[in-house]
Amino acid sequence: MLSISKILKKKNKEKITMITAYDAPSARIAYDAKIDMILVGDSIANTIYGYKDTLKIELEDMIKHAQSVKRGATDAFVVGDLPFLSYQVSTEQAIENAGKMLKYSGVNAIKLEGGSFVCDKVFKIVNSGIPVMGHIGFTPQSYNQIGIRSRGKNDIEAERLIEDAKKLEDAGAFSIVLEMVTEDVAKKITESISIPTIGIGSGKYCDGQVLVWHDLLGMNPDFSPKFSKKYLDGYGIIKEAIKNYIKDVKSEKFPSEENTFKRKLV
Repeated sequence: MLSISKILKKKNKEKITMITAYDAPSARIAYDAKIDMILVGDSIANTIYGYKDTLKIELEDMIKHAQSVKRGATDAFVVGDLPFLSYQVSTEQAIENAGKMLKYSGVNAIKLEGGSFVCDKVFKIVNSGIPVMGHIGFTPQSYNQIGIRSRGKNDIEAERLIEDAKKLEDAGAFSIVLEMVTEDVAKKITESISIPTIGIGSGKYCDGQVLVWHDLLGMNPDFSPKFSKKYLDGYGIIKEAIKNYIKDVKSEKFPSEENTFKRKLV
């Protein structure tokens, strides 16, 4: 199993790979493909439950899906997202819910969104024995307040992001996701801290990259984010397979003799 110490050693030596997964079968495939880390992301709200944003998913849902992921890939390094309003109210709430995620799901670390304003929570969570991955730049749980756009386009925003990253490192985070941060600023952040940065829409200079399972596999024909890359037309391939199944049933080609049980006559 990949450990935090091994993740830290990869910085400046080897790019880190991470993908989201939400159930046992996808986790096993990702693990067997030798992915470095699996993220049980709150993006499950969009990809699995069909919501327009990530705000409606609950901690209990995240724990159940994380349990499934760990069953599918027992030895994988798995990070579980803390969903909206599971850590924002108070430090005590943040520690309690981070503990629940770690204890009941079996994940190896938790992830939460935010910069300087969550650092006190990150510090307390880490000192409770729970590894934390940070997340700055575009933070989906805050989209109603900050809008959906890239971050770091002006000097003030760039300096704030760099400062946020440094403070998260000081608070004890072992890595930081940079989402939709301009490439030059992501590069500066990566060079300014000693922990790995994991990019999504933040360019090639991050220490690693993360993609959403359904984006990478082309499962949603109506969603093709600029920062992603489709490695498979999953939607088209699966749709064609189902059409072939329908065709075979209608034409009575399925089930065939090889799919049928016969009674032995005495």
